[in-house]
Amino acid sequence: MSANSRLTVATHILAWMALVARDRPDDPVTSERIAASVKTNPVVIRRTLGYLAKAGLVQSYRGVNAGWRLAKPADDISLLDVFDALEEGPQFALHATQPSQRCPVGRGVGPTLSRVYDSIDEAVRNTLAAKTISAVLAETMETQRSKTSR
Repeated sequence: MSANSRLTVATHILAWMALVARDRPDDPVTSERIAASVKTNPVVIRRTLGYLAKAGLVQSYRGVNAGWRLAKPADDISLLDVFDALEEGPQFALHATQPSQRCPVGRGVGPTLSRVYDSIDEAVRNTLAAKTISAVLAETMETQRSKTSR
């Protein structure tokens, strides 16, 4: 099973847009420019931007200066906002069908794992809520400065 990278791609998109907005806050960026940074197809970027727009995190602009901009400051966008925008759903799930209720494991494994999964979900959501796009960008830029100063 491969890991899902949608949150990583969406965070990359928003951090890159925040970086561009520092110098040119009124200039929308195209999905092609974003795709060059992410190194993926612009269609993937547009699909992700669609989710982010639906959640009110980015806005699209049409016409001569068409493209995308952040809909609110990067300080006001948490990774939890991004995660929720992507409509990822639960990370873990119980059996697709109910196991045998005659079996002691079949009867008890669902409630037991539900408590574990709920705890994991709460921890993930709290961690994501504590980090903003602005903080991700700042840490990313600091990492780059540290690498170049070595």
